[in-house]
Amino acid sequence: MTITAKVAAALCVLITLSSCANTIKGFGRDAANTVNATQNAGNRVANAASR
Repeated sequence: MTITAKVAAALCVLITLSSCANTIKGFGRDAANTVNATQNAGNRVANAASR
């Protein structure tokens, strides 16, 4: 394997790993937003029921 091929392979691996990190971070944000939305909906239902 030539040096050029090794460098190209290393760059491909780094790009793949960095895109996975962004996806995981985005998934964590989406999960947190889902939890917040569920809690807010529960609070609105509780407030409506107590009136």
